[in-house]
Amino acid sequence: MSVQIGNIDLGEFPLLLAPMEDVSDPPFRYVCKQNGADMMYTEFISSEGLIRDAAKSRQKLDIFEYERPIGIQIFGSDIDHMREATEIATQANPDLMDINYGCPVKQVACRGAGASLLQDIDKMVAMTKAVVNATHLPVTVKTRLGWDDTTKNVYEVAERLQDVGIKALTIHGRTRAQMYKGVADWTLIREIKKNPRINIPIFGNGDIDSPEKAADWRLEYGVDGMMIGRAAIGYPWIFREIKHYFKTGEHLEGPTIAERINVCRTHLQRSVEWKGPKTGIFEMRRHYASYFKGIENFKEYRMRLVQAPTVDEVEDILAEVHDNYAVMA
Repeated sequence: MSVQIGNIDLGEFPLLLAPMEDVSDPPFRYVCKQNGADMMYTEFISSEGLIRDAAKSRQKLDIFEYERPIGIQIFGSDIDHMREATEIATQANPDLMDINYGCPVKQVACRGAGASLLQDIDKMVAMTKAVVNATHLPVTVKTRLGWDDTTKNVYEVAERLQDVGIKALTIHGRTRAQMYKGVADWTLIREIKKNPRINIPIFGNGDIDSPEKAADWRLEYGVDGMMIGRAAIGYPWIFREIKHYFKTGEHLEGPTIAERINVCRTHLQRSVEWKGPKTGIFEMRRHYASYFKGIENFKEYRMRLVQAPTVDEVEDILAEVHDNYAVMA
């Protein structure tokens, strides 16, 4: 059975790339798409920023044809501003709109946006309805189990948001109080999926970091698909490895040094094309350690990559890495 969001066909068990602040930009999304991500989202975008026409928020609306299907994710604490931001984002022509009710960080949650709306379900429902009414696109939501252990209210949230017209729900298996600590608990996600009232796709998110876990949890929790976040940073191959394991029950060999270098290089080129050399190089620095994680004696190269001021110098260092490690492989 294919999973459908509105008229978007995502195939049998889609793997989604999570929207991650300062990570899920077009260059990163490009390498994830190439490695099997079925659907992706922009970084979350402030509704206030869109309305003010802030350059950073506007730039996050950039989407490219090869990324489809792609959703624009927005967050905010004011219902009218969310409605207005939805109208602006719809003009960027994404495939769907997504609302963030899951972000736990203080700057968002303590301003009454993101996960803080789990403390006011009536307002969350009203806001969702306003977004649904402001666009012709399917609207999806990403949220958490609840604000803390005593208020795990996502079961009610799922029913009420479906009632006002959302077309899919992604649930991160932690409360806001947990942030990203502890272990994600998917048992409530399974209960929601089993709820006979729920007929929209339910995606699970949190701690999917290996093909075995993806396969085990697919069976155990019965979700319609999975959203992968941190495990894809510097390792976009996670998507293809999980898909291969689903099909064959066998592990795909990990990427070779040459592959790691090629993807890193592609990511850098895309970053520089999109943001210009200075910002492109600077923002790429957070990815080097992840791309070469687990490779022996890499520290010196990493230090040099992080300090290299030009594309040519980064390319030279990557060529040196290739020559030194490819021989060993």
